[in-house]
Amino acid sequence: MVMCQGRYATFDIRVRAVEAVARGLAVGQVADTFNIDRSTLFRWVHNYQADGHDGLQRKAGSGRPRVLEDLTEEELRQIVLFPASDFGYETDLWTVGRLQQVIEEFCEVKLSKNTVWRRLRDAGLTYQKPERQYFEVDEKARQQWLRTEVPHIRRTVRKFRAILYFQDESNVSLTAFLGKTWAMCGQTPRVPVTGKRGGVSAMSALSGQGRLLFRLCDIRLCSEEVIYILDHIVMFIKGRNLSVVKD
Repeated sequence: MVMCQGRYATFDIRVRAVEAVARGLAVGQVADTFNIDRSTLFRWVHNYQADGHDGLQRKAGSGRPRVLEDLTEEELRQIVLFPASDFGYETDLWTVGRLQQVIEEFCEVKLSKNTVWRRLRDAGLTYQKPERQYFEVDEKARQQWLRTEVPHIRRTVRKFRAILYFQDESNVSLTAFLGKTWAMCGQTPRVPVTGKRGGVSAMSALSGQGRLLFRLCDIRLCSEEVIYILDHIVMFIKGRNLSVVKD
């Protein structure tokens, strides 16, 4: 099903709906597909027959003028692209409430959250979950490794006609992660979880061809466990040389 954006259909949706009717599709079928009322579709078709594509353009409303006409979309994007911490908040992330406070302070106007939502949408901004970017990453050291170590690894693999594996270890915590749930207002729900900080150690090795070997341990990993998985890789590829890149 094609959904309209916000409270009105975009120009592209109006054109597509009218063209679908022009191709002979039933009005009811087109209206259901684009999630619009039949009377609305009839009005679009009538306007298109009278004025062509110009008849499908959205006309300015006759109601009261919009708030924040002086704040352009580019200026709004510039605010959002700065971290919220630059405006005195504890974290870098923006919420509608935070933007409402900042805009009200700088523009000296009173806004509703609906107005902020609408202006964000009109500026092409969406509410997203950000990706993690670890500040511990040393990009200079990474580039140095790519320039010096990677060519050496490739030469070694070619020289010995070896199979290349990438090997690493990690620990998987057994501590329960609690998300959000619905509950009665004022009554915070409780979920029974263990207080023990247990975990499972995992070792794995992955080849360039996608072959994966792994082992789970309930003890802290040490050299014996690493040698164990290396021995198993050798057993798995009998008759071939092995090159392992280990973190």
